[in-house]
Amino acid sequence: MTPSPYKLKLSPPQIKQKIQRALQLNRALKLIWQSSPTWTIARLILLTVQSILPLLSLYLMKVIIDTVAANLNTKTTALSQIFLLIALTGIINLIIALSSSLSELINTTQTELVTDYMYGIVHAKAIEIDLEYYENAQYHDTLQRAQREAYFRPPHILNSLLQLIGNSFSLIAIAGLLFWFHWEITAILFIATLPGLFVRLKYADEMYQWKHKRTATERKTYYLDWLLTNSLFAKEIRLFGLGSLFSRRFRHLRKQLYRESLAISQRNALNGLIAQTSSILAIYGSYAVIAYQTIQGHFTLGDLIMYYQAFQRGQSSLQGVFSSLAGLYEDNLFLANLHEFLDLQPKILEPTHPQPIPPLQQKGIQFHNVSFQYPTSNRQGLTNISLNIPPGKTVALVGENGAGKTTLIKLLCRLYDPSEGHITFEGQDLRSFGLSDLRRQIGVIFQDYAKYHLTAQENIWLGNIDLPPGDRRITEAARQSGADEVITGLPDNYETILGSWFETGEELSIGQWQKIALARAFLRNAQILILDEPSSSLDAKAEEEIFQKFRQLIQGQTAILISHRLSTVKMSDHIYFLENGKIIESGTHPELMQLGGHYAHLFETQAQHYR
Repeated sequence: MTPSPYKLKLSPPQIKQKIQRALQLNRALKLIWQSSPTWTIARLILLTVQSILPLLSLYLMKVIIDTVAANLNTKTTALSQIFLLIALTGIINLIIALSSSLSELINTTQTELVTDYMYGIVHAKAIEIDLEYYENAQYHDTLQRAQREAYFRPPHILNSLLQLIGNSFSLIAIAGLLFWFHWEITAILFIATLPGLFVRLKYADEMYQWKHKRTATERKTYYLDWLLTNSLFAKEIRLFGLGSLFSRRFRHLRKQLYRESLAISQRNALNGLIAQTSSILAIYGSYAVIAYQTIQGHFTLGDLIMYYQAFQRGQSSLQGVFSSLAGLYEDNLFLANLHEFLDLQPKILEPTHPQPIPPLQQKGIQFHNVSFQYPTSNRQGLTNISLNIPPGKTVALVGENGAGKTTLIKLLCRLYDPSEGHITFEGQDLRSFGLSDLRRQIGVIFQDYAKYHLTAQENIWLGNIDLPPGDRRITEAARQSGADEVITGLPDNYETILGSWFETGEELSIGQWQKIALARAFLRNAQILILDEPSSSLDAKAEEEIFQKFRQLIQGQTAILISHRLSTVKMSDHIYFLENGKIIESGTHPELMQLGGHYAHLFETQAQHYR
């Protein structure tokens, strides 16, 4: 089995390296700036206001208290000065409150903008990468981790960074004041906060490693939850009594995750309690020193209150700085999950100089000694396939399940590239064409076709979104597939929402859904029409109707038909019979019947059911 190209390897760094890593957030900050530059500037302005004004308020309170104390001793009055200072302090605090409210509003708005922007980035990457990733379980682990972090980590990083800047501004000013007042107490303030930082960093490391390790288990719980709540499985779960089985498995996995998470949280709580205890003892010891020196007459009452409040705010700011650093480190750890996903690169590459798509006129489509192996499998999917699909002809691919029929179509659509050999389109290598240009030339309906819970009109229009949504060719494609009869019987005709996910939606039968999917393929108006088991879900009457219309539709058009029902492939100009990824027979229907090989045997076996 091919190893995953995107496994994440981490080694435990030292504390200094951790803090440096936490500050290396260029990618996250770039995403934030791209999503909302104006709001970022507004938050920085408010941050400056919120950092400076509290210090001014603190100083004014000292002046007020000292003025009142001085007038009490001298029995003089300075009411006008005191009232002016109080009014000024009140205005400053009003501005602080206003800026806080504005900051909250801007924070909420910017968070929504950044979240929407991240949705767009994740969706764009999910569309960009190849189908190969979707068929790899490790990719789904990577995607799960990215989705878990992508939508809230970048806004959280911005909040932590702004808090770090704001607290740093406040801390620098307060630390200068406290250092001048008593440098030993300033050192105590710093040291008392360190244990909490170390505990937070250790907890972030543990949680990151645990969540990374438990991604597959979490995905299993999401899958079981989906089984229990999705309409696709509702009938079988009730008929076979599977509800209690899946519920037990879900609870077992959730209990396992709960126990592991609780153990980490308990260790963190104990370590945090020890850190907080040492911090509280140091802080209140410092308060005692301040009070003692005031009683000894070294400071005024205003000095005492100012230094006391400054000490409180300084301790709070320092805790805020360390908390922000720890938060940034934690966010950066988990944001690695998003970067791991965003750094995935498609393997189906666009050509440097794409060539125009020629019309199929002479050489048609040719497979030249094509072999292919799925990256997640040790089994060869196709081996040395050479075949020709002439222009304007219908070619059928026949064989049992797993023979390689659908794999051939995936290669033709460049959902994968061959491991060996190459495919040509009018003599030119498929890889010389732009991906979107090539795929516009192919109208395909796979056996596992999509059911879009949109309006009937939109379901068909998705086959060619270059057309206006109300184009008349939509109804024409519906008539060609037989879907028009289904749609006109719905409450709102073409405006009826299909499926049961949304209110007023109308659920269709499997056969009706397939007619919708066929209409989508017909609307493509492509050079090549590919139908993978187009009648697998239709009754005999509907099947005959579809193929009568199909014969009319593909007159003079290049078509590929994949089917288990050999009665439907007799009309083909050429038939290839595949087994275990190899072509073992080819020819017209009469030629293969005369050959008396695998095709003839399978045809006779199926024909017995109709005699």
